[in-house]
Amino acid sequence: MSTDRTKPEIDAPEGAAPAELVIRDIIVGDGTEAKPGDTVTVHYLGVEYDTGEEFDSSWSRGETIQFPLRGLIQGWQDGIPGMKVGGRRELVIPPHLAYGPAGGHFLGGKTLVFVIDLEQVG
Repeated sequence: MSTDRTKPEIDAPEGAAPAELVIRDIIVGDGTEAKPGDTVTVHYLGVEYDTGEEFDSSWSRGETIQFPLRGLIQGWQDGIPGMKVGGRRELVIPPHLAYGPAGGHFLGGKTLVFVIDLEQVG
């Protein structure tokens, strides 16, 4: 597992935010593969694409978080399946796959960047 890993750092993105989900494996895991609808245990860091400001991090709380993929934003539902335990993946998620247009959620209208470490499936 990735118990020896430390909180990732996200470099400020350059250029215009992508219109569609971008998936990039930083480390390819060799454990169980996540499938749509699975319950996953992850460590993650989230920043706003435009500012690079961190808005959420399980690392800052010092513990992983577990949840069913079905309960997450669409970008996670689409971006985590296929990832294997032990892997670290970056997702760049446009607003329509995150929290929708501006005005509702405080992250509405924003493109988000997440770095996710998959710790466990099931």
